[in-house]
Amino acid sequence: MKNRSSFFSVPYILWILLFVIAPVILLFYQSFFDIHGQVTLANYKTFFSSWTYLRMSFSSVLYAGIITLATLVISYPTALFLTQLKHKQLWIMLIVLPTWVNLLLKAYAFMGIFGQQGGINSFLSFIGIGPQQMLFTDFAFIFVAAYIELPFMILPIFNALDDIDYNVINASRDLGATEFQAFTTVIFPLSLNGVRAGVQSVFIPSLSLFMLTRLIGGNRVITLGTAIEQHFLTTQNWGMGSTIGVVLILTMIIIMSLTKEKNK
Repeated sequence: MKNRSSFFSVPYILWILLFVIAPVILLFYQSFFDIHGQVTLANYKTFFSSWTYLRMSFSSVLYAGIITLATLVISYPTALFLTQLKHKQLWIMLIVLPTWVNLLLKAYAFMGIFGQQGGINSFLSFIGIGPQQMLFTDFAFIFVAAYIELPFMILPIFNALDDIDYNVINASRDLGATEFQAFTTVIFPLSLNGVRAGVQSVFIPSLSLFMLTRLIGGNRVITLGTAIEQHFLTTQNWGMGSTIGVVLILTMIIIMSLTKEKNK
């Protein structure tokens, strides 16, 4: 039995080695070369001394934070409401369904919705307000990113809330706790691991978004993800692109350590 389990673990180990560990090692290795192929630390010096890259870093963290906060504000009451429903698993499946649609297709769909001839501007024209510039704005980028990331926040929070023993909640109410007190002292603390997992699932991917920044945010939204894309595909400065990638990886590790699940 042990040999069989070891045999079936081989594909998993190979996957981790080839598609996780090897790319990260290659990224670290490439970050020490400049555009001319010379070994140097200039890429890291440029990144941490350039106001442009520091501003991109701040923008990336700020946008990721806003997207995470927006999804959390929507997801927590939604997940709490879903746990009260009779067919909650069905509703969860309906929430997950949009994640099966290709990200590019969803981005183009929102480009049509927010465009000058899109549904929202058509409605604004109908009521007499007139078309507004909605595409290529910060609002459009945050709205679309939050919509796409929403299921990844709802699922872990829902699972955490669904695992709570309602006898504990009822006991707190029997002891005189109000609904608000029961939520703040029992429900929310017991669901914190789900919140942490949701924050990880949303904040980390949001740090490196580049497709949505191009299609929805236009040139108004500049993040480290777009900088990596620019260096790898346009300027061909793979060393600088790898350096930014390394900084993102280290940032993600820090976020994961700060939001890691705590044992009950």
